[in-house]
Amino acid sequence: MGKLAFSSKLGPFRAIVYFGLIAFAITTLSRIGLGVWQADRVAAVDGWSHLLIQGLRVDFATLCWLWGVAALGTAIFSGDHFVGRRWNQLLRVWLTLGLWLMVFLEISTPSFIEEYGLRPNRLYIEYLIYPKEVISMLWAGRKGELLLGFLVSSVTLWGGWRLSGHLLRHVTQPRWLWRPVLALLVIVITLLGARSSLGHRPLNPAMVAFADDPLVNSLVINSSYSLFFAIDQMSNEDNAAKVYGKLEKQLIIDTVRKESGRPLEAFTSETLPSVTYNPATYQGKPKNLVIILQESLGARFVGHLGGLPLTPEIDALAQQGWAFDNLYATGTRSVRGIEAVTTGFTPTPARSVVKLGKSQTNFFTIADLLKQRGYETQFVYGGESHFDNMKSFFLGNGFSNIVDEKSYKNPEFVGSWGVSDEDLMRRANQEFEQFHQQGKPFFSLVFSSSNHDPFEFPDDRISLYEEPKQTRNNAAKYADYAVGEFFRLAKNANYWKDTIFVIVADHDSRVGGADLVPISRFRIPGIILGDGITPKKDERVVSQIDLAPTLLSLMGVSASYPMLGYDLTQVADDWPGRALMQYDKNMAYVRGDDVVILQPDRAPSGFKYDFASQQLSHNEQTDEMKQAALAWALWGSMAYQQQLYQTPPLAQPTEQTTSP
Repeated sequence: MGKLAFSSKLGPFRAIVYFGLIAFAITTLSRIGLGVWQADRVAAVDGWSHLLIQGLRVDFATLCWLWGVAALGTAIFSGDHFVGRRWNQLLRVWLTLGLWLMVFLEISTPSFIEEYGLRPNRLYIEYLIYPKEVISMLWAGRKGELLLGFLVSSVTLWGGWRLSGHLLRHVTQPRWLWRPVLALLVIVITLLGARSSLGHRPLNPAMVAFADDPLVNSLVINSSYSLFFAIDQMSNEDNAAKVYGKLEKQLIIDTVRKESGRPLEAFTSETLPSVTYNPATYQGKPKNLVIILQESLGARFVGHLGGLPLTPEIDALAQQGWAFDNLYATGTRSVRGIEAVTTGFTPTPARSVVKLGKSQTNFFTIADLLKQRGYETQFVYGGESHFDNMKSFFLGNGFSNIVDEKSYKNPEFVGSWGVSDEDLMRRANQEFEQFHQQGKPFFSLVFSSSNHDPFEFPDDRISLYEEPKQTRNNAAKYADYAVGEFFRLAKNANYWKDTIFVIVADHDSRVGGADLVPISRFRIPGIILGDGITPKKDERVVSQIDLAPTLLSLMGVSASYPMLGYDLTQVADDWPGRALMQYDKNMAYVRGDDVVILQPDRAPSGFKYDFASQQLSHNEQTDEMKQAALAWALWGSMAYQQQLYQTPPLAQPTEQTTSP
């Protein structure tokens, strides 16, 4: 009788309450499980009580967002009549899909954390845009997780549908007189619960963050909240001021101009405020340029940088060229690396400009600049060039032609991400030889893909570092092998003496750590090679955005451009260096060993970075340093939004201005 009375009092809200309790149990158990998995990091910040208490707060807010409107509709429409019965069917679908979504996101969270070091965020959605590549990757390398996700999803959908039908059968409906009261009560609870704050700002991840460890902070929220908050923030992603705070436009411009190392009188354009004329160090006949962008090859996989002994070919090449010991990627995605090395653009909390709408045409790239000067400009890739919107961005911004998976005839090996790096490198060499025979100067971006989950590559090419074959370490070693094969061909080719080459990674793999920005995981290899390049080891702190200005200078291309990176051929050896790193919504500005980290809705934090131990320690930084960090963060958003980052018209030889 007690159970029946309880059910009658709940009436049509019974299903919502039951599903809410189930969702609470799922998110809480998931949070506890993830916390146990990362117990050392949770304990290091004394985080268990915060994790569980604030986690319940976030879960309640999530359920208010997810089912609050459903509860309001139930108060208004429920009943044993035509509209009421139709509403019950809609409510069943709503409850079942809502529960499925929460379960699916929680069960996929460990794999996402393993790869990106945080709960599901914007990247989760970005990958879903490419189902063919993602599903083939998961099927090849993560069959168990894929099958588990399918099984749990199926059980959740079946069970949720059956349970909702049972709970919505034979319930007592509220009288019409009480419905306005119930509706008002639902509105109040939903608004207060979803907002979860009486302050100026509603609940957001920054409000429940409590530690310097971004992963532990992300464990406080649930994956549904994390994902939909990230999606909501995408609408504001072109404005970093909404994330980090504001500065006046002119102050941003003045600060980044000063930070670029160029004299202020070198900035002469009123419409494109970052444009300067930059004379090249090399004054001979302009050379060709080849950028070999290596997928996911962080310093920890590179022998000469103190990593695992997986790169004997690249290690040998480091002895023959200009090798950077402290080169840092600007982000954690391939498109961010492409953005940095081809455009010199600074990182922002938004998506890379490769994917944003306003940068699909009339956005500066070195391809556009070189195309003005008669160069053939090319992108060579082993996979499908539409991935991450690369093809559209490249063709709209100066790249003349694209070689991708469809361009290869009888490739040696084809995996989930396209042809093998061997096929890629052989095709690149053929393209360069053809350009040389035609007497055309060329620029080519060659982007590898074999070192990518599920790590597929040809047999019998390398001695495996470990078993089984398809591991990250083995794939890194194979990628190195392919680079070695390319340079054996290139050094015997006619184009060698007329070409500057750079080997650089787009980013490290599985970037994560207990710091607000795990600086050591942004460190990547970079080597400039070619006839006339003096071998040397460069220990200065260098950013990916410094490569393009340096390469143009080494090529002998004097030009006006909007890039603010340093020409490293013209910077003193005792310059401490500077790097910019975007990690999810956090940004690190590094100057020598001084660090400022920007976080959403929080004051800038100061640190010192120990390069030997790779550890950050709290250290107050000057207001000038904090302003510089904020200006760099805001510049990219402002330049993108106001379309200030364009290739200036080709200057006449007599128009040279003051050089930096």
